[in-house]
Amino acid sequence: MLAGKRIKFEGFGNSSYRSREMGDALRTVEKALLLQLVYPNTGAILPLLSDIKKSPRLQVLNTDMLNYFAGIQKEILGTTNLNSVYQGAMVEHLVGQEILAFQYLSLASLYFWVREKKDSSAEVDYLFPFDGKLIPVEIKSGTEGKLKSLHIFMDMAPHTMAVRFYSGEMSITEATTLTEKKYQLLNLPYYLVSQLENYLAWFQKTLNNEQ
Repeated sequence: MLAGKRIKFEGFGNSSYRSREMGDALRTVEKALLLQLVYPNTGAILPLLSDIKKSPRLQVLNTDMLNYFAGIQKEILGTTNLNSVYQGAMVEHLVGQEILAFQYLSLASLYFWVREKKDSSAEVDYLFPFDGKLIPVEIKSGTEGKLKSLHIFMDMAPHTMAVRFYSGEMSITEATTLTEKKYQLLNLPYYLVSQLENYLAWFQKTLNNEQ
């Protein structure tokens, strides 16, 4: 199952179809609103410029479809950490679905960030435009020190705001990149995804009051 993951058109699903044939087929299904091909961004500032030459991420209509096709319904029941199911792809897909759901624009889309270098590739799960900034959104458990891709993005970003969704409680923590840049990380439980924009407004106000 490739939903929630980056894909290549050539040989998609272990088929014999070529890139052009499979690309046309998936774009047709996309027009039917059953899936979305999410292409990555490589910059840390607006405007959002998705690079259609890079491999897209496959976002299906909803996470229930993903769970059914992947056969992971039983794994979800009783789990204490959704990030452990389907190598974390399920909860990442769910966050993306929720981000799409609360946006009011009919042509709203998802965005994520990549840096593809031979020795230091990096990927941030989502980018969310807010008040002229591109806010990185990660879906991960663990300590702030393990968020290597997020650190790389924040070194490029002209601001100090980042978001992580995880299975813990809401908090604001300070993180430090490899170049010693300090930034503030808003940690939110998964169930608050639909309130992301409201919490970002509160987050920004809180940081401004502390300055």
